[in-house]
Amino acid sequence: MDPSWLDHAKRLQAIAQTGLTFVRDPYDRERYEAVRDIAAAMIADGSGADPRVLGSLLAAESGYATPKVDVRAAVFRGERILLVKERADGRWTLPGGWADVGDSPRMAVEREAVEESGYEVRAVKLAAVYDRNLHGHTPHLFHIWKLFFLCEIVGGSPRPSVETEAVEFFAPASLPELSTGRVTARQIEHMLEHHRHPERPTTFD
Repeated sequence: MDPSWLDHAKRLQAIAQTGLTFVRDPYDRERYEAVRDIAAAMIADGSGADPRVLGSLLAAESGYATPKVDVRAAVFRGERILLVKERADGRWTLPGGWADVGDSPRMAVEREAVEESGYEVRAVKLAAVYDRNLHGHTPHLFHIWKLFFLCEIVGGSPRPSVETEAVEFFAPASLPELSTGRVTARQIEHMLEHHRHPERPTTFD
């Protein structure tokens, strides 16, 4: 869960971003820009990041503020789950990443799976929709929803990518060090429950 200062700052940023989308009065524009600057300063104070860099990141966000969408593919071989090793931190996660504009949810997760693992997959079930803030992930600058899909292999072969350096199947009881900004052990255990009981309804926050 995000610390309270980060949650407050993200809410201020969302108010400022949405306000700047619809504002007409120039004085109100200045006020919303000031709120955005305060949000950037709060995040910089709490994280030690450069406030100018943060200010530029927040200013680049435009339009009505909504959560970002992250998709993850849970692919099983028997009772073993497919994980990829991220080059960014040397830890393991389910294949996945940001949903791209123009992709449907199914297309997004199938694309991410083949890009990161080499396996061509077919999404067969939306197993869970999570608010990232509620599941023990490391803090993040933006509010994110995570969509977990059960997928089955339909082709391809394991290969690393520009983002991943290894591809392997693991027993959920013997997981490697996880990239907890991306996935948690509890989420993997929950995907195993859906794999064992495909009739289980979608889990959501």
